[in-house]
Amino acid sequence: MSKPTPTAGTLTTESGAPVADNQNSATAGVGGPLLLQDQHLLEKLARFNRERIPERVVHARGSGAYGWFEVTDDVTGWTAAHFLGEVGRRTETFVRFSTVADNLGGPDAARDPRGFAVKFYTEEGNYDLVGNNTPVFFIKDPLKFPDFIHSQKRDPFTGKQEPDNVWDFWAHAPEATHQVTWLMGDRGIPASYRHMNGYGSHTYQWTNADGEAFFVKYHFKTNQGIRCLSSEQGAELSGTDPNSHQTDLLQAIERGVHPSWTLYVQVMPAAEAADYRFNPFDLTKVWPHADHPLQRVGRLVLDRNPENVFAEVEQSAFSPNNFVPGIGPSPDKMLQGRLFAYADAHRYRLGVNHTQLPVNAPKATVANNYGRDGFMATNPQGREAKNYEPNSYGGPVETGRALSAPRPVNGHTGTHEAPAHSKDDDFFQAGELYRLMSEEEKRRLVANIAGGLSQVSREDVVEKNLAHFHAADPDYGTRVEEAMRELREG
Repeated sequence: MSKPTPTAGTLTTESGAPVADNQNSATAGVGGPLLLQDQHLLEKLARFNRERIPERVVHARGSGAYGWFEVTDDVTGWTAAHFLGEVGRRTETFVRFSTVADNLGGPDAARDPRGFAVKFYTEEGNYDLVGNNTPVFFIKDPLKFPDFIHSQKRDPFTGKQEPDNVWDFWAHAPEATHQVTWLMGDRGIPASYRHMNGYGSHTYQWTNADGEAFFVKYHFKTNQGIRCLSSEQGAELSGTDPNSHQTDLLQAIERGVHPSWTLYVQVMPAAEAADYRFNPFDLTKVWPHADHPLQRVGRLVLDRNPENVFAEVEQSAFSPNNFVPGIGPSPDKMLQGRLFAYADAHRYRLGVNHTQLPVNAPKATVANNYGRDGFMATNPQGREAKNYEPNSYGGPVETGRALSAPRPVNGHTGTHEAPAHSKDDDFFQAGELYRLMSEEEKRRLVANIAGGLSQVSREDVVEKNLAHFHAADPDYGTRVEEAMRELREG
């Protein structure tokens, strides 16, 4: 007997229990951290991580390189992280670039955000910074992430990305308007991985030696300059050289042209967050530089190609919960969800012992814990070694040192909207970005959006998206609407 296909009605968990809220994860009070007891969130993310094998569910198409990070400016007033503790200190790194939505064989020159993941092999353990080439994202709650990616992936019937699915999700996600404006603008197709910026995107917490907490955002500014492709150039390059970005990165490093980025951070004292004019932990918004200017930290240089793409790029695993003392998470909901989802995806795709693979293992220190056995275990333990703690045989012990400053939480458990701030709508930053553009940039942005919307079959989906652009800026909405109508009538 075949299983019934999903139909309209009550949304349920896999056990059949009704879902009360599919838009907000359960938190400890308004604005607090996520709760492990949120069965619906954990089930949804865990199932999502297991839907594809063997390639990554997202960021499948990627390239990577080794290099180093050097501190150029004193940031010890904000963080006690050892690898950032002395001007001139260098730390070995591995960086993986990627597209987000397409499969492993997809073209590099697609219009898509780019992953920008950095692994720092520090003396206090590996620190993974998992970001993109955009400072914002489409959604702000991890509960919506599987649905978002499903809408962007290949349709189960047609086997290709469908504008109806893409724009239907965005029609129901007004918070995506800011990122859609980024994606459809000139920076939507970088000319190469070397010619784009990288961002931590999320808000993180730094803690200094005195226990003072600061919230930060990371900005890696390319030293090669920003270069991008038009839609026409991207389409042509995708057809002539689908591996264009991989080829460019590989050949540049091989001929001694080592790409580099300057790392800056924006810093917000923790006490300012509660009264900031919008939620500073909202991944769909940026912090204006006028409020929190860029502070230089150091430079990232890539100077060595992997010897084996599969072993070192495909098997590389980045987990945003890999912190070091002095750096920790913030209440950013999307970050909180990724703290679980990334590591869980790697345990599924690569196995529970993926951290023993050379590209993922610590290089400046040694992993020393009681993890044993499991698929592909390679850590030999002598006959006298114990695999429990505490013990009486001299095994590793805890330090008692917290990674970052604690944050107070209060309120009732349950699903909550984000805490209210004075200016928390979904459209004002998209409008600000639009108004910063030149006339030619606006023209290309409008043409890209209209080209996608004109392929959508449902008029109500079109109208909802147009309403988002009108809300961001009346001229923005009017021009998109007019351009789309012209395409349809032509």
